Amino acid sequence: MTIDKRKVVYQIYPKSYKDTSGNGVGDLKGIIEKMPYLKELGIDMIWLNPFYPSPQRDNGYDVADYTAVNPDFGTMADFEELIAVGQDLGIDFMLDMVLNHCSTEHEWFQKALAGDEYYQDFFILRDQPTDWVSKFGGNAWAPFGNTGKYYLHLFDVTQADLNWRNPNVREELFKVVNFWRDKGVKGFRFDVINLIGKDEELVDCPVNDGKPAYTDRPITHDYLKMMNNASFGQDSSFMTVGEMSATTIENCILYTAPEREELSMAFNFHHLKVDYLDGQKWTIMDFDFVALRDLFHSWGEGMSKGDGWNALFYNNHDQPRALNRFVDVKNFRNEGATMLAASIHLSRGTPYIYMGEEIGMIDPDYSSMADYVDIESLNAYQIMLNEGKTPEQAFAIIQAKSRDNSRTPMQWDGSENAGFTTGTPWLKAGKSYQEINVENEKKGKIFPFYQQLIKLRKEMPLIAEGDYKATYKDSTSVYAFERHLDDQKLLVLNNFYADQVTLDLEEAYQNGQVLISNYTGEATVGQKLTLKAYQTIAILGK
Repeated sequence: MTIDKRKVVYQIYPKSYKDTSGNGVGDLKGIIEKMPYLKELGIDMIWLNPFYPSPQRDNGYDVADYTAVNPDFGTMADFEELIAVGQDLGIDFMLDMVLNHCSTEHEWFQKALAGDEYYQDFFILRDQPTDWVSKFGGNAWAPFGNTGKYYLHLFDVTQADLNWRNPNVREELFKVVNFWRDKGVKGFRFDVINLIGKDEELVDCPVNDGKPAYTDRPITHDYLKMMNNASFGQDSSFMTVGEMSATTIENCILYTAPEREELSMAFNFHHLKVDYLDGQKWTIMDFDFVALRDLFHSWGEGMSKGDGWNALFYNNHDQPRALNRFVDVKNFRNEGATMLAASIHLSRGTPYIYMGEEIGMIDPDYSSMADYVDIESLNAYQIMLNEGKTPEQAFAIIQAKSRDNSRTPMQWDGSENAGFTTGTPWLKAGKSYQEINVENEKKGKIFPFYQQLIKLRKEMPLIAEGDYKATYKDSTSVYAFERHLDDQKLLVLNNFYADQVTLDLEEAYQNGQVLISNYTGEATVGQKLTLKAYQTIAILGK
């Protein structure tokens, strides 16, 4: 399987994109309405977060029916119209497939609970639980009704892990994938897919909460090959991405090297933990630039040498806005946003844009805990109070780290609720919407810069396909890399700070052509180059 490396993906959290019904929840018709905007941006594919029927214990990642549309978002007819409108505009769709677990409200689990042995084997049931810890905290096992057995849930207690060792489970899940392919879907994002291969014999694993017993197990690669062969692998233009939890470069090469016929690319999250004090999310610290730089370099070079393929991103529905994490956003929002964009769009891998990123959206700056709805944030706040933090200290941490930061309504214009809904939004709009919105930003600096980056990837094989080489590896403020293809080379320099920094340029880049910069004025460069605050510049070598 070879993918088109010129493509750029745009992620939509449907609940927060555009509401057409006035009920305060975004819907499929709202996405249809905004498709011309996305065409103007220049993206090729839209990844939609789950819109399936769900009790919403985990924002739709607890799926109760894999082949239907949650009425909150519309109907199957709306979905079919969405695909058709996309086809007319040259935009494809990527759906989220949550195949590691399903909701305990799914009919498979309900039939298993009712005593159906066929469906009991769809889940991982044991007489004795192991010492594994759920990723949402607490024991990873829960009583299976009144049977005396326990079922595994690596996530919420309402998300029962599926037993991929059962061929009937695999057959049902491959049917789900093919159902959506038949609807015209051209891509899949597979949620925590590197956790599907649990060990056959489940034993206590006190190391790292049990993760070594179910993460990146060799059998996972076998399952992915089976799924590839039974479904999307039959279409050479298909794009797949695996969300990989606590993974390694070595495994991601195996997941994504084309000849292995598993997946097109992989997400990893190591670079989004560089502002976790002692590895803990609910803390506040300045991001560690050196750690970020080294992670980008090791993954960039490692995947390049192994012919693996990265999915590149800073933002998604589970992360605070990157601008608030990595940039002095009060003074340098435009410069910081464009620098962050160039640092991944000019790199080796497929760039993902999260809705609102292309207009420089920032965290909402909520006033009180009453504004938050994310269950993880509400729980974390209570835990921090129990641990002795003051309400002010705990609230400051929630403001910095809550997933709701990225889930606020898309800011379309300066009207009430940012033009997202005529009703009461399910989550309050951020305070910045009167200044930061699509209407304003299309005439601003950030949106046109994204358009330019997307265009360059389409026009230049050097950017789409070139290899990755780390450079200026000792810099404590500049993340820099080279791209090489045949006899062409490109140097990309990204200043991650407000302080200017002067670099000596290699002779190959002296008097080289400036391909793109987020500051105007430099057409060529000399022996030395002074990068301004949050400047990004890409120079074609001679």
